[in-house]
Amino acid sequence: MDNEQKRYEDHIAGRNAVTEALKSGRPLDSVLVAKGDRQGSISAIVAKCRQMNIPVKEVDSRKLDAMAQNHQGVIAVAACKEYAELEDLFAIAEERGEPPFFIVCDELEDPHNLGAILRTAEAAGAHGVIVPRRRAAGLTSTVYKASAGAVEYVPVARVANITETLKDLKKRGIWVYGLDMDGETWCRTDLTGAMALVVGSEGRGISRLVKEQCDFILSLPMAGQINSLNASVACGIVLYEAARQRQHIPAVQPK
Repeated sequence: MDNEQKRYEDHIAGRNAVTEALKSGRPLDSVLVAKGDRQGSISAIVAKCRQMNIPVKEVDSRKLDAMAQNHQGVIAVAACKEYAELEDLFAIAEERGEPPFFIVCDELEDPHNLGAILRTAEAAGAHGVIVPRRRAAGLTSTVYKASAGAVEYVPVARVANITETLKDLKKRGIWVYGLDMDGETWCRTDLTGAMALVVGSEGRGISRLVKEQCDFILSLPMAGQINSLNASVACGIVLYEAARQRQHIPAVQPK
């Protein structure tokens, strides 16, 4: 493991240590506090997290015990990279002179899936990934490893509400494509323009409210007995179809 990965392996345990991490502005993915513990400086830590839009998760104290000793009821999980703003993603597209090409993760919870999506997004030339602030995988050390370092090159914007963000994207000329079992075959759809591809959670898929904001629903034909693919695999297939179309590469080379 290289030094960059080691840097983000550590959790920050203890009230004073977490307080100082918040003061320093160090990128944090989330702060875990023991259920029912709001005594003393814990309340101040929670308030500071809310001010900085850092998710606070109440967990069983046994989970904290398994993560670190002397945690005093609070552990901060360091982010492997600072989160971007939505405008940063648009700026990258503009710098490259390309129509925006985003991936939106709707409550994707498996960090390995998020890492794999980031890796494929970087390879396919996407301009960034959008994730929700809560109930989803964030930029943890596991995501860093799964992305094979791609997180260093693909900005990840964390937003409060995916549905409202999609509404905003649509107002700015972005076509929204959702991945779902019941939809248009992926390879028959024009993916050359400004687009955001929505990937749902591993178990539930795209939520109803998010699906309502999709302009198109895309599906992958399934010839076997299994009726779905891993979220990151399905995303990768469609990302590369979009990359092929956007680079004007013919599906079949002429003889």
